[in-house]
Amino acid sequence: MPDELLERIRRFHDHTFPGVQEQFQMLIEQGQHPSILFIGCSDSRLVPYLLTGTGPGDLFLIRNVGAFVPPYDGSAGYHGTSAAIEFAVLNLQVSRIVVCGHSHCGGIRALYEEVNPLAKNLIAWLELGREAALPVQVSSEALRRTEQRAVVLQLERLMGYPMVHSQVAAGQLTLHGWHYVIEDGEVHVFDVSSGQFIPASVASHSGNGPYAEHPFDPLFNEIDAAYKPRLTPS
Repeated sequence: MPDELLERIRRFHDHTFPGVQEQFQMLIEQGQHPSILFIGCSDSRLVPYLLTGTGPGDLFLIRNVGAFVPPYDGSAGYHGTSAAIEFAVLNLQVSRIVVCGHSHCGGIRALYEEVNPLAKNLIAWLELGREAALPVQVSSEALRRTEQRAVVLQLERLMGYPMVHSQVAAGQLTLHGWHYVIEDGEVHVFDVSSGQFIPASVASHSGNGPYAEHPFDPLFNEIDAAYKPRLTPS
């Protein structure tokens, strides 16, 4: 039986790599200098390079279930996402951090369903999104709203990282909240002043906030207001 994966990596080496070899050589000699830390869900339908029109060396990527950010508590441990955030900000000195959630997110849906008891790490990880969940019956509207609330929650958590907070305050780093609607091919960007996610096709910026002067709960209330008439309490 043919090994399709083997054929793919051979095809990359023989046909794709020669066209970008010079670019990769430059990235080796000069090192990587990405300007964007992209925190996205592990979902296979989310393709950051395709979404942002970028290529090798442009994005520093963190992928995990739900695009969650652990809170900064100053403890040492095996916190891969936290370590990558610190490396991106302190070592690579990125100028933008994007948190990108998306429609039809399995991680968000799992907040409303039972999870396989053997998935102990997944069960613990999903608690990072629990605050974004709603006390309502599951529906497409409730899931969409929860996906957006989860993005704002992660932006708020990022501001708890001292290196992120200080660089945002100094104007050296900006935060961007995105919600990618897969079926439309449209990214909705979070606008902190209105508390709404706005389609990129009509937005005036690529997303911002939240910051200390925009409390978290009121932002949730703004997001909720757009959906409330279509939600049914549990």
